[in-house]
Amino acid sequence: MINCRKGYFLKDIILISLILVFGCSNDSKNKKYTIGFSQTGFNDEWRKSMNEAMEIQTGFYPDVDLQILDSKDNIDEQIKDIEQLISEPVDILIVSPIKSKPITPVVEKAFKKGIPVLVVDRKIDGDNYTAYLGGDNYQVGTNAANYLASLTTSPKRVIEIKGLKGSSPAFERSSGFNDIVDTTPNLKVVKTIEGNWESYSIKDQLRHVLDSIKDVDYIFAHNDRMALGAYEVTKEKKLHNQIKIIGVDGLNGPNGGIQLVKDKKLLATILYPTGGDEAIRLALKILNGEPVPKNNILSTIVIDSRNADIMSNQFDKINQHQRDIERQQVKIRQQEKTFTTQKNTLKLLLVLLILSVLLGAYSIYSGYNIRKKKRELELRNKKITIQRNQIKKIAEEVKISNDAKVNFFTGLSHEFKTPITLILSSIESLTENKVIRDNKLLNEVNLIFNNSKRLLRLINQLLDFRKIEDRKFNLKASKTNLFQFSKRIFKDFEREAQKRHIKFSIHSNNEDLSIYLDRNLMDKVYFNLLSNAFKFTPNNGTISIEIIDDPNTNFVKIHFKDSGIGIPKQELQDVFKAFFQGSNNNKSSSGIGLHLSKEFVELHKGTIEVISKHGAEFIITLYKDHVHLNSDEIIFEPDIIDQSITDLEVEDYEDDSFSEKPILQDDERYSILIIEDNPDLVKYLKGKFSTDYTVYVSDGSNGIEMAFEFIPDIIICDVNLPGKSGFEICKTLKSDLRTSHIPNIILTALNNKESYIKGLESGTDLYLTKPFSFAILSQSVKTLLYNREKLRYYYINNVHTIDAPEGFGQFEQEFILKVNELIAQNLDNSKFSVEQLASSLDISRIQLYRKMKAILGVNISDYIQNIRLEKAKALLQESLLTISEIAYSTGFSSPNYFSTSFKNKYNKSPKAYRED
Repeated sequence: MINCRKGYFLKDIILISLILVFGCSNDSKNKKYTIGFSQTGFNDEWRKSMNEAMEIQTGFYPDVDLQILDSKDNIDEQIKDIEQLISEPVDILIVSPIKSKPITPVVEKAFKKGIPVLVVDRKIDGDNYTAYLGGDNYQVGTNAANYLASLTTSPKRVIEIKGLKGSSPAFERSSGFNDIVDTTPNLKVVKTIEGNWESYSIKDQLRHVLDSIKDVDYIFAHNDRMALGAYEVTKEKKLHNQIKIIGVDGLNGPNGGIQLVKDKKLLATILYPTGGDEAIRLALKILNGEPVPKNNILSTIVIDSRNADIMSNQFDKINQHQRDIERQQVKIRQQEKTFTTQKNTLKLLLVLLILSVLLGAYSIYSGYNIRKKKRELELRNKKITIQRNQIKKIAEEVKISNDAKVNFFTGLSHEFKTPITLILSSIESLTENKVIRDNKLLNEVNLIFNNSKRLLRLINQLLDFRKIEDRKFNLKASKTNLFQFSKRIFKDFEREAQKRHIKFSIHSNNEDLSIYLDRNLMDKVYFNLLSNAFKFTPNNGTISIEIIDDPNTNFVKIHFKDSGIGIPKQELQDVFKAFFQGSNNNKSSSGIGLHLSKEFVELHKGTIEVISKHGAEFIITLYKDHVHLNSDEIIFEPDIIDQSITDLEVEDYEDDSFSEKPILQDDERYSILIIEDNPDLVKYLKGKFSTDYTVYVSDGSNGIEMAFEFIPDIIICDVNLPGKSGFEICKTLKSDLRTSHIPNIILTALNNKESYIKGLESGTDLYLTKPFSFAILSQSVKTLLYNREKLRYYYINNVHTIDAPEGFGQFEQEFILKVNELIAQNLDNSKFSVEQLASSLDISRIQLYRKMKAILGVNISDYIQNIRLEKAKALLQESLLTISEIAYSTGFSSPNYFSTSFKNKYNKSPKAYRED
């Protein structure tokens, strides 16, 4: 029997269902950690870099909360901040002391209270802290002294500018520097100045010192800010070309040490890493009870003109990756939120399902509906479960793929920079010389060609990797003299060996041996192995190729041996894996060269192995005959080695590409807005177009604003820009009334189908891919402008007959319709001005003028006057109004002004026109 008290029965069912679903599925909450960071003692760039690195690293751990307090170099404020963090309390305290002694008591208080303390950058007095993380300030000093000692053997006089007295970095850097100077006969510290890490603190002292001490050769400042102050003083005294300055920090950015080196204000700077991400990882190890060393030292290097650009590019790439990581973390949090919503929805659906099943026994009539609902819920539940599993699987695959692609393209992009830079430098060198002798021109062109081949090899290597992945390589082996084949490639590297004084040799015990190999693929194997050998072998080292024919076997071995840095023993088994880079490899690379080499050798049914002892040695083993090959893998006509390199397509060379042509002063010529962030391409396009057009330039950050301001006749826009992409810029301009009429050319390196479709969807008039022919681009600009002139002619001849959009220039037609409508509404208003019309259209007066000029080629004031006169002419023909009435009804201030204007346009007075 069912209890007749239905209300209580239903309440019990609902309560039981909620307990079953929500009560039994409560997830155990993970413990959340709070990390407190007392930040101070750094400049703004350093502080920003440290904080960003810590925040991004913390973002990987949802159960970790980072709290940053910044006392802005005020020791009293820092003590208050630490007291606050202790009282909250935090799970671990990270402290960057301003000074060692004043901050020691409060740090010891936290440590004795049981809070782990991680001291960064500057140490405190005593050992009452958990761990220390920072750069080796003593090593910073020794690096600076060793660098100066390496510059010259003649006696040099040095001024040392110390940091804040009482801080551990100042003491340790000075100790390291003077320990080396004391043992170096050609260096002598003639004066020591003490500052407080800021440039203003040393200027007066340095002026006095330079007035009293002559013949100073170098200045070593304990940080880049004081080094910049020293440079300003030496420049003030006109000694900046005589005295070279070394700083410490090596920060990236417009005011950082790397930029000062690039600007030649500093001779060098010693990198002092922030270690923000390492601090978070170290703190989490401490919280998780993992063993942590007491002292954790960050590495440092010397940055001078030789590596400043490389370091700056690497820091920029790291910053870009950090921004990408931040965006990915936002997406992950959004996905987590979506997943939580779906999980709660699933729980709710389960509650409804249970209620439906229990209530099925209550009524036969409702049973049918409940069963139907149950089936729907089961299908939805299954769909959600499948979607959740698919999302999880896709997320894992995307993470694996993304990590691999990021590592690959990062390395490969660095490889591309060197040959591209050489090519551009050579071209610039050619253009800067007014008179070039034949031999010099030949050398420059040869340099361009060789680096073009190198760049093409890298690109082909990328394509080869894709082919290897898809198993699309077909072996084409031909009979080849192995020694002569090796000798030809050997000669390609001889010049590099001579330049670096590397002993480079080739030897074979059988120079007449011929084997079957695919010359194109084996050429790439040789190139990869020799490129690596030269990359990791120091100057005055040795590299050898040795071909050993064992007459007792059917195999020949080729040994590539160098005296480079070698490969760690524990990593030998990984060297042929895709994207692998050795732990001792500090040079940028794609990580696929050895992987491709192994694949190509194995296509020949051969093997490749590596030995590392006093350098690296790669041994290739190949068959001497062709019994191991299929008939379709053998060709009897020898192929040209690397067809893609020897048969380069020769494009038309534009000999005026970089010449400066005289710019005509013509206000009526067309204007072009170039939105591009590559300065070299901007310089090239501006130089080419400036002769015939007025050229405006934007790096992408203000492209839309410049288009609104100048209303150019045509826009050339890149896709990959800072901020908004070229597609977004094009779509915005095409959707805005002020710029919808302007033809837009997308100029980009993206040549895939998806990007092309996206460009068309954004409204672009033409989509050109790089590399492009300037002749094609120039003709495209002329064609688009010609079509715009045809459109203008259409409007001029149909302006009074356009009543509705007809699919041809829809935005322009709508604009003209709106203008005509506003003029008609104010036709009898003699005070109706161009400013009022522009205000009604929500644009400025100059934008209205440029828009009308671009569409119709007429002045807006003349346009309003013509409409008034056309209306007056119609009234003279069709109405009985007097001439004065017609004048006032069409907005003329007086009948006399109306008569004069009418006669100027139609060569007749209104009265004579009406009589005729």
